Amino acid sequence: MAMDPGIEALLHRFGLDGPPPAAAPTVEQMRAGNRQLSLAVAPDPPLAVGSVADDTLAGVPVRVYRPEGGGPGPTVLFIHGGGWIVGDLDTHDNVCRRLCRDIDAVVVSVGYRLAPEHPFPAGYDDCLAVARHVAATLSRFGAGTLALAGDSAGGNLAAAVALALRDAGTPVAAQLLAYPATDLSGRTDYPSMAENATGYLLTAAECLHDIELYTGGDAATKADPRVSPLLADHKGLAPAVIGVGEHDPLRDHGIAYADALAADGVPVRQHVYPGLIHGFLNYDSVVPAVETAVAQLYGEFRDFIHADRTAG
Repeated sequence: MAMDPGIEALLHRFGLDGPPPAAAPTVEQMRAGNRQLSLAVAPDPPLAVGSVADDTLAGVPVRVYRPEGGGPGPTVLFIHGGGWIVGDLDTHDNVCRRLCRDIDAVVVSVGYRLAPEHPFPAGYDDCLAVARHVAATLSRFGAGTLALAGDSAGGNLAAAVALALRDAGTPVAAQLLAYPATDLSGRTDYPSMAENATGYLLTAAECLHDIELYTGGDAATKADPRVSPLLADHKGLAPAVIGVGEHDPLRDHGIAYADALAADGVPVRQHVYPGLIHGFLNYDSVVPAVETAVAQLYGEFRDFIHADRTAG
C-alpha cells in the first residue's frame, strides 16, 4: 500500500519528503530536529490530565502524569524512543498524556541517559532502576499493577526491562511496544530494512548508525539480550501489544518479536498498520489513520492491564 495521505502531507509540511541529506547530521542537529517536529505536531493546548509533575526516581529524571479523579489505578512506566540518541520527556509528553487519559493510569516517563555520551548500559540501567523503584513503591503511584510501554528505542528498552523484571519475579501486567527495535545483532534477514530503506522519514542507514552509537560497535554487546531482546527466552513474559507501520525499516523487528513471544506462549496482539511510518505515535492529533491505530493499541493495552487486575 502507498504511504497514508495524512503521513504524506505531514512530511511535506515539514520538508521531510525529499531525499536524505548528503551529509549525515550531527547528534546535536538530530536532537534539535526531533524535538522541533515532536513539539510542532503536539496538540495545543495539551491534552488535559489530572496533574503533571517532574521528579527524580533512583537518581533518574522522570515526569509523572496522574489521571483526573485521583482514584486508584494501574501505573505505566513509559520509555521514549529516539534511537537511544534523541528524545526526552518533552518530545513524548503528548504520548504520555494520552496514555494517562486513555488507560486511566499513572504514567511515569523516564528521562534516561542518551548515547553517544552514555552508551549501553547507561540508558538500560536508568530505565531498570526506575522500574525497580516504582515496583517497590507502587502504592505511591497506582493500585498495585505495573505495566511497561515504549516506542522505537523505548520499545527496545521496555522489552529488555520486562525481561529483567520477569527474571526477578516482579509482576508486570502488560507491555505496549510500538515499532520496537528488537534485534541489534546484525542479522540481515529483515526485508523491511531494504523495502523501506529510504523515503519514509527514518532510513535504514540511520537505524544502523544509531545502533553503532548505542552499542559502541561491539559485537558482543549487540548480541546481549538486554540489547537484542529477540535473542532472549520469552517464556513467562507479560502479555504484549505490538504495533508497527507498514513503511518502517524496523517493521520486521516488531513482527519477529511478536512471533517469538507467541511461540513461547505469551499472549500477543500484533498489528501492522498500512501506510504508516516509524514514529507514528506522535502524530495522532494530525493524521486520522494514526488516531485510529493509537486508539486500538491503547485500548488493547488497557484490556490486558485490566484483565490482569481482575485476575489478581
